[in-house]
Amino acid sequence: MSRKRTPVVAGWFTGDGTDGEGEADFRLLGTRCSACASVFFPREDVFCRNPGCPGGELTEVPLSRRGRIWSYTDSRYRPPAPYVSDPELEWQPCTLIAVELEAERMVVLGQGAPGVALADLAVGMEVEAVPGVLNEDTETTWTTWHWRLTGTPGSAEAEADAKGAAGVVA
Repeated sequence: MSRKRTPVVAGWFTGDGTDGEGEADFRLLGTRCSACASVFFPREDVFCRNPGCPGGELTEVPLSRRGRIWSYTDSRYRPPAPYVSDPELEWQPCTLIAVELEAERMVVLGQGAPGVALADLAVGMEVEAVPGVLNEDTETTWTTWHWRLTGTPGSAEAEADAKGAAGVVA
């Protein structure tokens, strides 16, 4: 029996890589205020969160697929509820990556794609949003987004900043 693919949170992304377009159709979705042009993720559908804005219409906008690592860490323990995981399976650590999106200049947090280890990451490296799976049960595959390395290194300045912040002397 085929599992139904269901987004973990409806309206936060579009596409899941299964429609023949591969990952090209996958995008995080935000909203933009017509009055001040502020962009929000997670999406805001009620009012503009910009305190200096009188308010405007909020429209859905696809966000940049690529950005640069702003910060990162890993999770070496099973998170408590409401995080969904199978308690019968051994916990597998995962990376958590905060990414500054290319055009929007806003930071979005997400898991690294499977196989991305902490040692693979550096501040300033380019990553892209790709479809991912959070959990599967007998009937449903719960989909989300992951950050995958593009192979484009960070800028020399960003890498120097990261080494300086970590106390590394060149």
